[in-house]
Amino acid sequence: MAKKYIVRLTEEERTDLKSLIHKGKVAAHKRLHAEILLKADISELGERWPDKQIGETFGISTRTVEGVRERLVREGLESALNRAAPIRARKRKIDGENEAHLVALMCGDAPEGRSRWTLRLLGQRMVELGYVESVAHETIRQTFKKNELKPWQNKERCIPAKENAEFVCAMENILDVYKRSYDETHPLVCMDESSKQHLKETRQPIPAKPGSVEKYDTEYEHNGVSNMFMFFEPLEGRRHVAVTDHRTALDWAYQIRHLVDVMYPRAERISLVMDNLNTHTGASLYKAFPPEEARRILDKLEIHYTPKHGSWLNMAEIELSILSRQCLDRRIPDQEALQIEVAIWQENRNAIARPMEWRFTNEDARVKLKKLYPTL
Repeated sequence: MAKKYIVRLTEEERTDLKSLIHKGKVAAHKRLHAEILLKADISELGERWPDKQIGETFGISTRTVEGVRERLVREGLESALNRAAPIRARKRKIDGENEAHLVALMCGDAPEGRSRWTLRLLGQRMVELGYVESVAHETIRQTFKKNELKPWQNKERCIPAKENAEFVCAMENILDVYKRSYDETHPLVCMDESSKQHLKETRQPIPAKPGSVEKYDTEYEHNGVSNMFMFFEPLEGRRHVAVTDHRTALDWAYQIRHLVDVMYPRAERISLVMDNLNTHTGASLYKAFPPEEARRILDKLEIHYTPKHGSWLNMAEIELSILSRQCLDRRIPDQEALQIEVAIWQENRNAIARPMEWRFTNEDARVKLKKLYPTL
């Protein structure tokens, strides 16, 4: 069938469209429509692509290509570069009581065989229950947008049991430690661990340039995993990160000896806050060193364990999160590169050392986390 709306561009129009495509800042839809017009152009300089080829190349429907051609012929070049005029909004089908039904559905369990609700599943269930005769998934999306709800999202959290005396005892102990003033002879240090998987590029990434973001290949090569020990002194705003091959009891013991003998050799005693892992015990020191050496190190430590499901109380975990966002959120090929990057990050962070402001107290906990306390 012959095309009804023919694209025939002048040399000046082609020059303008090419210039628009290569501009640094231009709306994505304008760049796409300019590409469509250049490909569909049947002038002497045009490429004369059929609509199907244009659609397959740019991942769009042929109807979109036809619409751009039609607006060029009917309304001119400027209209063709812009989006089509929006369709007049129809009356909202989900409002009032039906809106409450929709929110209640979303907050309930997903249907059997499904891990979560989708917009289309919610629409089907609204029809099945007789709340509406029909509803588009876009209407449901707009309803959630209005209510700032996102049913497709969930979060993994450590959820402590209710009325948990063991949890609140350990929590209040940690919060009391955090209230202490700075004492050079008795420093407060928080310790935590994390790991980083090493990924090597199989193809050279393409650097960013005006009008184009950096590109990297979806394929990569696994190259092992490294462990990181984070020691953070919140009252001085200083941190030390050690990169190791493993996270065994012996690795932990050697790092604790480094903490006592190298990082704080003049301290009479160190308050050490850490998670209650099976390697974080005095027994690990006895596995690594002679008994008199293990006892010497232990005598300089005042250990405080965060409660189970309460790792958020460890300020070293916050520092690890910052390290991950600022430095590790990319592919790092090997342990040597990781050590270099982490050392630079550590030096820069320590250069602007600032005390961490911990404001959550036992008084706050007894109000905000009241459900965790036993009922007397």
